[in-house]
This record gives sequence, C-alpha cells and structure tokens, in this order.
Amino acid sequence: MSGFRPVPLEYATRLINHGPTIMVTSRSKDGKKRNVMTAAWSTLVEFDPPRLVVVINKDAHTRSLIEESGVFAVCVPTVSIVNQVYAVGSVSGRETDKFTQFGLVAEKSPQLDIPVIEKGCVAWMECRLLPEPGPQERYDTCFGEVVSAAADERIFKDGLWNFTKENRDLHTIHHLGGGNFVVSSDMVHAREI
Repeated sequence: MSGFRPVPLEYATRLINHGPTIMVTSRSKDGKKRNVMTAAWSTLVEFDPPRLVVVINKDAHTRSLIEESGVFAVCVPTVSIVNQVYAVGSVSGRETDKFTQFGLVAEKSPQLDIPVIEKGCVAWMECRLLPEPGPQERYDTCFGEVVSAAADERIFKDGLWNFTKENRDLHTIHHLGGGNFVVSSDMVHAREI
C-alpha cells in the first residue's frame, strides 16, 4: 500500500481527534457485499485500547453490514475527493456498489479483511464492533475497538499530523452541512508557559 505506514495503536486515536469527516467502510460476513458511507459524527471514547463511536442510522445499509459482520473501518478522506465524500453520503448502497459508482479504490485491511480507502484518504482504522444494544438502538451509536491503523507518512508521522501549505491536497475535511466543507489548515504550536 502506497505511502501508508502502520500507526502504533497508542497513536491511533490521533487520527480522528481533530474531528474530520470520515468514511465508514463495511462488508458482509461472507465478504460478498461491501459499502462505504460518509459520517460527520464520530469521536473517541477510550485511548487504551483505542475505541471510538460513530453515529450510523439503524436503517442504513452500512449499519446492517456492520451488525452482520461485526467489523468496520474508518477512513479519513482529503480535500482531493470531497465530491466523492459528499456523493457517498447521499446515496444508498443497497442498490449499487458505491466504490465502483464513485471511483473509490478499496484495498483489503490487514487483520479484518475490510475494504479501506487509501487513494484520496490519509488514514484508516479497522475496528471490531463492540455491541452496545441500548445506545445502538436508541441513539444509533456504534462503538468500535481499533485493532490496526495506518496513515500516509507524508502528513502523519511519529504520531502527529503535519498540515502545511505544501501538502494542502492531503488535508482532511470537515462538513459544515449542505455540501459545504472546510479544510484543515494552518497549524499553531503551543509553547509551555
């Protein structure tokens, strides 16, 4: 896989701690069906082991695949595929293969055999579903434990993001609603006081 390198699990939570829009990929238990959807609501819930939560509507095709297989992946897209990110969040995967329809190339993740996206993304995490029937049913929250992660070393290295003007095409995106996004931008370094 291109410029992607494994990310130690101790740093995996940093891949989404800045709140980017993500793409959730899933597959059926037998691996014959796959899907990708966009999600703007995700967050970390634990560092060790790394765990996260993603809001996925109970009627979504992705949700049924995740509940069937018990696995999913979180991919962190860049500004370079903003149109595909918006499109896969607007169409159901029940009737179409959104990877093919929107020109997204899926690789197989190393541990759980989930489709992950590297071209147009800067990171991914493969997760095991942590079933929490109450919150899952009431609030559409799906908890996952990260079992492996990888990131593009051109922008995430040694456990840190490095957003610069020179690598703007690799910057993550943040959905504002209605198809409007902002891009991660200038970094500010804090000093000890």
